[in-house]
Amino acid sequence: MSGHSKWANIKHKKAKVDAQKGKMFTKVGRELIVAARQGGGDPNNNFRLKIAIQKAKEVNMPNDNIQRAIQRGLGGTEGANYEEIVYEGYGPGGVAIMIEAMTDNRNRTAGEVRHLFSKSGGNLGESGCVSWIFESKGVILVNTDLEAGGITVDEEEFMLTALEAGALDVSVDGEEVEVLTAPDELSAVRQAIEDAGYPIASAEVTLVPQNTTEITDKDMAIKLLKLMDALEEHDDVQNAYANFDIDDELMDQIG
Repeated sequence: MSGHSKWANIKHKKAKVDAQKGKMFTKVGRELIVAARQGGGDPNNNFRLKIAIQKAKEVNMPNDNIQRAIQRGLGGTEGANYEEIVYEGYGPGGVAIMIEAMTDNRNRTAGEVRHLFSKSGGNLGESGCVSWIFESKGVILVNTDLEAGGITVDEEEFMLTALEAGALDVSVDGEEVEVLTAPDELSAVRQAIEDAGYPIASAEVTLVPQNTTEITDKDMAIKLLKLMDALEEHDDVQNAYANFDIDDELMDQIG
């Protein structure tokens, strides 16, 4: 599967651990605040807030926490200083990386992100240097982890369900099942898939690379994944996207 799919699955598994530590609650809470501040508190009329609420539920954020974050956003006080910034750069092997951040200190965040790139052998680039590689899409991952309430997917049946609901593309590769949608079709396609009995592992509007950079060297792949992990761990980084492609055999070696 594409580098996006591999990283999306890694992030999904990691989110469960981060949620237990409360770290994911902080990032999701920040998104709820900003979404409510910008578009109002009604998720039916605020698509960004609707997606943020779904994300909060995926990481088991309590409803009280969700409502408090929304109210803070509507109050226009706490969270009013968050500035949304996009960083672009190149990781090990020339991999294109896009970063979405929310910060109350632009200079601090830029310096820290630049340091993470430099430490890995990559470099932070100018605005527009890699954004042309990525396209906004809705991405749905189906839960196929049987021990966690997942389901075995019949490829033909599932593809028919997703495509009839309006999906742009469906990829079924072993235990990895991914659906791509137009951003504004994400909720409708997700609902149709759930109504057909398929449990959702995650659903979000994300940046999908239009081409990929193949990484075949193990040490370089490890450096790249460490960089992606460090970016995701950064308190001000909401999302990190990359266009790497690492084959399954090498991923298994890395573990």
